[in-house]
Amino acid sequence: MSAVSFLPSSSGPRGPSARVLLPFPPEIDFSNADGLLPLIMSRARPASGRRPRIVVLDLTATLFMDSQGVRLINDVRRLLRPRTGVYVVARPDSVASRVLELTGLRRDVPVYDNVAEAMAA
Repeated sequence: MSAVSFLPSSSGPRGPSARVLLPFPPEIDFSNADGLLPLIMSRARPASGRRPRIVVLDLTATLFMDSQGVRLINDVRRLLRPRTGVYVVARPDSVASRVLELTGLRRDVPVYDNVAEAMAA
C-alpha cells in the first residue's frame, strides 16, 4: 500500500449516469498531491471507457490540506470536463472546508457536508 492510496470504497461506476466516490487520505500536501492525481483519474476514467457522470471527492477524513489539495481538485475538474462533474464533501468544521472557503473554491465546486448529500445530489 502506497502513501497516496485512497481509503477503501465499494462505490464505482455502474452505468452512464453513475457516481463514483473517492475517499481522500488524512493529509493532502506537496508530499502526495501529485501521486493522487493519477489514482483519481484511473477511477474517473476506467479502462472500460464508461465514465461516471459525477465524481465525489470525499475529504471527510482529511485532517490537513494545503494549497496542493486545492490545485489537485482544480486539476481533476479541468481534466474531467465537460463530461464528468466533480463534487466535494468536507465537514463544515474541518481544515479542508476552511481551505476551500479561503481559496474561493467553494464558489466553483459544489461542496456538501456529508457523503449521503453529495451522492444524492
